[in-house]
Amino acid sequence: MSTSSQVIVVTGSTRGIGRGLAREFLKGGHKVVVTGRSQGSVDKALAELAPLGDVLGQPCDVRSRADLQQLWDAAVARFDRVDVWINNAALAPNHQLLADIPPEEIAATIDTNLTGTIYGSQVALQGMLAQGSGKIYTFEGFGSDGMTNPGLAIYGATKRAVRYFTQSLVKEYADSPVLIGSLSPGMVPTDLLIYSSRAEDPAQWEKSKRIMNTLGDKVETVTPWLAEQALANDRHGANIAWLTRGKALKRFLLPSYRKRNIVDEYEQSLDHDPGPGLT
Repeated sequence: MSTSSQVIVVTGSTRGIGRGLAREFLKGGHKVVVTGRSQGSVDKALAELAPLGDVLGQPCDVRSRADLQQLWDAAVARFDRVDVWINNAALAPNHQLLADIPPEEIAATIDTNLTGTIYGSQVALQGMLAQGSGKIYTFEGFGSDGMTNPGLAIYGATKRAVRYFTQSLVKEYADSPVLIGSLSPGMVPTDLLIYSSRAEDPAQWEKSKRIMNTLGDKVETVTPWLAEQALANDRHGANIAWLTRGKALKRFLLPSYRKRNIVDEYEQSLDHDPGPGLT
């Protein structure tokens, strides 16, 4: 990881991949701003992360443009600048077909995953253009590549749209001092993944778990690599992907990967029921 200290904002970083990234950046000697929708979730994350380095906690609902501006302002007030902004915050409705999903879950997912990424990128762009440098990353997920699966229509649609949005920004700001790219963690057992994948049909859930056990990796495995690559990257428009097509194919061919059980291990480690994402 880069030896020069950088200031990094990670939205939705009170748990899951976001908190894992914050942990790795702090371990690398960087300054980090962690966010969650509630003060309680932020305080809980700070209790774990503060011993690792210089970290600021800021409540932020990414559906609010004002909250995101306050997040940028708080980061600059504390650290003078923001070098890397990562739009990690995401939600997913429960694993249901469209006709059964409550409208409020649809709205919350779209507003968080898509509108929140757009607002966050806009705030970061304005600030980074003014300071003359910076990196902005969006977060890919299931559906980014056009793949579909019953029960994931809303979440997948938002991630497909985020890829289009990112590619558009790459072109719009090709001649700017701001580098724009995306991060793709693959399948990582988190509250969001479990909540959005757990079907009511036990047979379908077992099938989903077999795929996740084969292709998935733990937060502690994926986030050190993502953090290092995000800081080292100097290519505008880069898609930094952990689970490549070649790696996925290799795992299906190797018996050792088909014997893993990381989903059950994650569920057994929880002291709460998996929720839709942010806290």
